[in-house]
Amino acid sequence: MNARSLPGFESINVGVEGPVAVVTLNRPEQLNAWDWEMSLELSNAYEALDRDDSVRAIVLTGAGDAFCAGAALQPDGANWTNGRREEIAKLHRRLVGPSDLHTPVIAAINGAAVGAGITMAMGADIRIAADDAIIGFVFHRRGVIPDGDLLWSLPRQIGYGSAMELLLTGRKFTGAEACRLGLVVRAVPRDQVLQVAMDMANEIAENVAPIAAALTKTAARKLLDEPDRSRARAVQDRIFRWSVRQTDAAEGVNAFKERRSPNWRLSAHSDFPAELFDDGRE
Repeated sequence: MNARSLPGFESINVGVEGPVAVVTLNRPEQLNAWDWEMSLELSNAYEALDRDDSVRAIVLTGAGDAFCAGAALQPDGANWTNGRREEIAKLHRRLVGPSDLHTPVIAAINGAAVGAGITMAMGADIRIAADDAIIGFVFHRRGVIPDGDLLWSLPRQIGYGSAMELLLTGRKFTGAEACRLGLVVRAVPRDQVLQVAMDMANEIAENVAPIAAALTKTAARKLLDEPDRSRARAVQDRIFRWSVRQTDAAEGVNAFKERRSPNWRLSAHSDFPAELFDDGRE
C-alpha cells in the first residue's frame, strides 16, 4: 500500500507533506481518546508509511486542543477486557508501533497526554511538547498498572527514581517539567509545537541517509537490552563496518565536499541488513 493513497480512517488522519508524513489522532470532541480501534488504525498507518521509501520521517500529533487525554473509559473497566483487543488477539495480529519502524517518529505533544496518550508518545523516537501541556502516568489512579513497556522503558530514559515518582504518584505535570526531566527534548509554546516537530522532521528527511537513520534507531533500541558494553560495541562496530562500505557513505562525503544536497540511494527497508543484528544468542 502506498502511503500517499492510504484509505480513510475513522479515528486518525494521515497526510504526507513532501518527505514527511503527519499522523493525527482525530477525535477532538473526545480529546482524541484512545481505544483499540485507534491502535489498529495507527498500526496499519505505520506499516504503510514505513514501507514507502519516499517517507523519511513521521510526525504524530493530535487534533484540536489535546494530544490524547487517555483511554475512552467504559463502565467497570470494560475497555480493558473486551472489544477490539480480543478480536486482534484472535487474529494473532501484532500491533505495530514506532519502535518497530525503520522510519524516525517524532511525537508533537500539542496538548494533554495522559495515560494511554503519554504511552503512545513515549513510543516515539523524539518528543516535543507544549510547555503548558498536561501530562500524567495516571494508571495507578485507575486501578491498573502502566501499559506498553513503560515499566522497562521509562526508568531507562529518565532514571529509576524519577520514573517511580511519576508512575507511583500518578500526578500530572506540565510539558515544561517533562523537558526538565528528559521526557521530551523541547517544550515550546502550544502554537509552535507542530511547526517545531515538522522542522525537525524535514531536517532529518532532507539531510540524513535513510539507511543510516534506520540502522541507528534499530541498534540503539536493541542495545538498551545489552548489559555487556563489549558486546554492544561489537554490534555497533559490525554495523559501522557495513555502513562505510555502502554507496551512501561515499555520497555523503561527496555531497558535503561539493556543497550540494545528497542523493541517497539505499532503501531503509529493502536494503536493510537485518542479519547484522543477529548475535547468535537466543
